[in-house]
Amino acid sequence: MASTVTHAIIGTAGHIDHGKTALIKALTGQDTDRLKEEKERGISIDLGFAYFTLPDGTRAGIVDVPGHERFIRNMLAGAHGIDLVLFTVAADDGVMPQTEEHLDILHLLGTRRGIFVITKADLADAARLRDVHDEIELLTDGTTLVDAPIIEVSSITGLGLDQLREEIVRQLDGFQARRATGVFRLPLDRAFVIKGHGIVVTGTAMGAEVRVGQKLRVLPSGDEVRVRSIQVHSDSVESAGLCQRVALNLTGAEKIDLARGDVLADERLDSATARFDAWLEIRPAAKRALKNNTRVRLFIGTTETIARAIVLDEAGAIAPKAAGFVQLVSDDPVVALAGDRFVVRDETNSRTLGGGIVLNPLGRRVRKPIEAYRANLRMLKDSSGADALEALINLQESFALGTIRLATLMNIPIAEAEAALREAPRFVKLSVGDEEAFTTRTKWDELKRFTLDALATHHKAEPLSPGLEMEALRTRLPYEIGARAFRPILDRLSHESEIAREESLLRLKGHKVQLGGDAGTLGAKIEAVLTSAQFQPPDLKQLAEALKIPASQLPHLRTVLVAMERQGLIVKIATELYFSRAAADTAHALLIEHLKTHNDITAAVFRDLLGASRKFAIALLDHFDHTGVTTRVGDTRRLRSSS
Repeated sequence: MASTVTHAIIGTAGHIDHGKTALIKALTGQDTDRLKEEKERGISIDLGFAYFTLPDGTRAGIVDVPGHERFIRNMLAGAHGIDLVLFTVAADDGVMPQTEEHLDILHLLGTRRGIFVITKADLADAARLRDVHDEIELLTDGTTLVDAPIIEVSSITGLGLDQLREEIVRQLDGFQARRATGVFRLPLDRAFVIKGHGIVVTGTAMGAEVRVGQKLRVLPSGDEVRVRSIQVHSDSVESAGLCQRVALNLTGAEKIDLARGDVLADERLDSATARFDAWLEIRPAAKRALKNNTRVRLFIGTTETIARAIVLDEAGAIAPKAAGFVQLVSDDPVVALAGDRFVVRDETNSRTLGGGIVLNPLGRRVRKPIEAYRANLRMLKDSSGADALEALINLQESFALGTIRLATLMNIPIAEAEAALREAPRFVKLSVGDEEAFTTRTKWDELKRFTLDALATHHKAEPLSPGLEMEALRTRLPYEIGARAFRPILDRLSHESEIAREESLLRLKGHKVQLGGDAGTLGAKIEAVLTSAQFQPPDLKQLAEALKIPASQLPHLRTVLVAMERQGLIVKIATELYFSRAAADTAHALLIEHLKTHNDITAAVFRDLLGASRKFAIALLDHFDHTGVTTRVGDTRRLRSSS
């Protein structure tokens, strides 16, 4: 039979001493017990690896996982990449506790191709074999492997091996490897040193291909390494990838403590997460409901860590045989992308509670009400394409995300994300320099409403203020927007709404500073004092004393002065020094008249023209320099050519 398969991983599962390793040796001639301790104890402590050659000459990788309950974490490390499982049940023992737990894990990891192998069939009679058949059928009810075939095998006599080989080929014929996403990932299950070669790591490749010479990022640390060479099933290759067992010889890893649980990834995947949203199924073996804030042991890829499960459903708990939305907050960062499978066990690692699928890799703290948050998670769970991208963006703390970032988080090809983002008008494209980012129309309208409301509130609370500082608004936004990106976003908002930006100040277009009431009375007094002082006005402290304003009211005095300046009633000449409009205009006219008949003017000459002290003459000349009327040349001022 011709086979089109190019990438597939066959995994074993089953109770300790149910013949998994012996079965692989009988099928392939390869012994997966590679550790001295494994040889001595007769069990698989760690993951073993082999390959199965198909009729067309291609090879399917084999991961032989341990069956003993103490080695459950290693079993999970191997199970995450299984496409076809050979599930062993010994004829003499039948279904055992670990049989049920391994089946639960495979169900939770979404494994749908499988063969139940009744091993040691030569040790049982026909009646016993029928009983084991019945036990398996009862066990698989309600799982992803409910319709998996059952084959009786003896690794000693060879009984059933040919039938098993044919069934493996049949199930892998036409098998489509998990689709490429454009972002390579390799959850490490082993890292070791080979003398003369350096650091070597192994794992099951995900997402895309890796090439010799490619730079990779180590997550969660962020360190960088480069691929020196690649092997697949002991053969050296230039590239390898999706659903293949690969071994990478690395450069630049000598000072990095690589270990199982680390992930090698494409450079575009630049961070791990400690909080993600997911759909979680609780298995019957959990025996009790998973309550909100329960601490669990999280297994994702080859990573194991402790996490807190926040139940997002209204009930606040998920009962056995039920499923719901959760947010997992892990003690250590993990690499999780949309669609990744995971398993949770109790904190003591004695029982599998459930597992599920990652929906939103970058969860955020959820505040009540959470109906909108749940609605977006439901959309992520049940939809794809533009609908899923819209939901993902709506869930983020960041206001907008770039195409590559979105495609990476969604675990989809970049071209697929680009096509979905072109669906207007649900997405709003923003430009920050040469970069493009996308937000949703929902978020855009929310930002517009928030900004309008914030400005209206500010104007009401501080009617004499000319506007709200941009940075003051940015820091209180409901979303994360960088300072560099905020200015072009505001400029676009001002074109679409009643928002005006003047330098760093924001206001509603209809807002005008008007002095009235007590502020108007104080303004009139200020104007009278400044007009009377003419070219020698009091500074702020002196003005307060003249008006008998206590120190506690100085902020109010400053506010009124700013409002008067904005209305053009007074002119700010220097820090805490104001002139009446008439005095400032007269000083300007005297300066221009002198410079029209003279090339320049000194501070002493200007002082005499004003009949004021040198201090005020210099302050005015500096003001005219800053406002573009004059330019300073040594100790003199000259009229700017444009004035």
